[in-house]
Amino acid sequence: MALFHLATIAPTKEELIAEWAPRQPWGPTDDVPMTVIGSYRFDDPDGKVGMETFLAQAGDEFFQIPLTYRDAPVEGADEALISTMEHSVLGRRWVYDGLRDPRLVLMLAAVTMTGQGEALGMAEYDGRWYIAPSNVRIQGGGWSMERVPVDGFAPADLDDATVTFTNGRLELTVFRRPVAGARPPIGLTATWVGHAEPVVLAAVRELADRS
Repeated sequence: MALFHLATIAPTKEELIAEWAPRQPWGPTDDVPMTVIGSYRFDDPDGKVGMETFLAQAGDEFFQIPLTYRDAPVEGADEALISTMEHSVLGRRWVYDGLRDPRLVLMLAAVTMTGQGEALGMAEYDGRWYIAPSNVRIQGGGWSMERVPVDGFAPADLDDATVTFTNGRLELTVFRRPVAGARPPIGLTATWVGHAEPVVLAAVRELADRS
């Protein structure tokens, strides 16, 4: 469960994305406005890292922008740091490129393979709990019941629009610029209000040579 707070955030997540994404090699050009469509979240098994992936559109292109939120800077991760933001409830938060954060990559692989793990958004207000729904729906799955490690992924070029990770057993491919298509045999897709045709977010395959 993802707990939402009634809070003010500066800069807003939309402002942060609009500033950062166009400066990335895979991002939109400065002259094309970017609109955030919505987001989906994962729960951190340790309950420490906020993980939220935004879908955005610029012109005819879609973008997938994974972010992680931490309560302290991560040593040695300066390259992954996007910005800090001030949260009126949680205080200062350090915002990282999610594909450079091993915790989000772990959860993305797991959800892609099983379809399990999307966080349900909940908010408490005036002593009562409310659902905080997202207009984005994700669907994953395709892996068998076999246990398999989903940590230890090492990336190739993180500046590419298509990023490939391997951990010796599995290959995880993540699309920073997702396009419409059927869900891969082991994969993750998204739909949202007003866009019923799925876009492919990620795919997993088992490496043939594991020697």
